[in-house]
Amino acid sequence: MKICRILMHLITLSAGLALAAAQTETVPARIINLNLDAHQVTTLHLRPGYVTSVRLPESVSSVVLGDPATFKAEHSEAEPELVFFKPAVPQARETNALITTRTGREISLTLTSEGSGASVDYLLEYERPRSFLVPATQTSFLIADIKAVGAEPSAATSTTSTESEPDSLLRKELNAAPRWEGKDLRVSIGHSAQDGDQMTVAFSVLNSSAKTIELLPPQIELDGNTKDRHKKGIKAEPVPIESYRLTSRRLSPHARADGVVIFGRPNFKEARERLLLHIAQTDAVDRPVLAAIAFVSQEKGAPK
Repeated sequence: MKICRILMHLITLSAGLALAAAQTETVPARIINLNLDAHQVTTLHLRPGYVTSVRLPESVSSVVLGDPATFKAEHSEAEPELVFFKPAVPQARETNALITTRTGREISLTLTSEGSGASVDYLLEYERPRSFLVPATQTSFLIADIKAVGAEPSAATSTTSTESEPDSLLRKELNAAPRWEGKDLRVSIGHSAQDGDQMTVAFSVLNSSAKTIELLPPQIELDGNTKDRHKKGIKAEPVPIESYRLTSRRLSPHARADGVVIFGRPNFKEARERLLLHIAQTDAVDRPVLAAIAFVSQEKGAPK
């Protein structure tokens, strides 16, 4: 009997030591920093009993889980740039998640949980890309020679300024929350600048359809109702474009492109006329999206 009590004490002591060792086990953890890229799928390692945070450089509008029964996602308006993920079951599972931001960007994730003995990602922090232009290795449509807004820069100016007016407007457009017009093909007008009769206008294009599309070069037109009461219609006069820049001409489903267009604005217009940006896709040229441009820009352009 005494031997049995001794054995029971030894078993209890061993169990206590094992539990203490398990509680003091160091969990392999990681913190990841990545550039925000809508064309990249990131694998996020989760672990039961832990929460993983995803921080984005812009506000989140929605989070969708492929398998909400085995994984949980939380997002609060109090922390609009944070999303929290955790496994809902102890078994090893895998699914995908889609985060959509208020500017229309979509971030795809693969969520994987390998059980209690696996590593865990504590934080995945996305950073805004340093350049808003797509790399040369990707499909793009860029105008190589963009004329500066205004007069040619002096030698002193060129040594102290590294950002041109089009680049400045593109950067602002990337950081702004677009106000979309259109349905499947959506267009938003951003900041604009004017130097004399020359206007530079930033814009964004979003492919909200389920298919890949290809964009035509942007057009500017001046349109308005005809004065003839017996002939109802709209007159549209093209406005010559000097140059433009577009980060991507080919857009996958739910992808976005940003651009600027530089043109000579007419000196005047009639009250019923509007200055419009004309965006169309190659397979639907007869159904363009027309977005109104303010005839007087918000900013006065300065030579860069």
